[in-house]
Amino acid sequence: MWRDIVPPHFHITIKRVMKKILVNIWAYDHHAKFEVESEDSPTSLENAILDKLGENSIVWEKTGMFGPLNRITYEEVVDDTRPIQTKKVLGVEVATGASV
Repeated sequence: MWRDIVPPHFHITIKRVMKKILVNIWAYDHHAKFEVESEDSPTSLENAILDKLGENSIVWEKTGMFGPLNRITYEEVVDDTRPIQTKKVLGVEVATGASV
């Protein structure tokens, strides 16, 4: 078929979208906070976290908390360069919520 043939002057590139993720780990009375870059899939995020843990570059802080508090949280980091929106209320400039 003609659809199976790609002319040599066409280059097919696949661009992977990487997201910056902020990871917080609380485990065994310690806390770590670091950023990783991964694709938008659970497996990619898990592998990025494991790679970062394998680098031994994470600083673990003792929390002093008691009890079995073991959890991992993560959120996407958005580098938003928009200025903070402000509004003047009773002569004072205050920040207002910005929506995406």
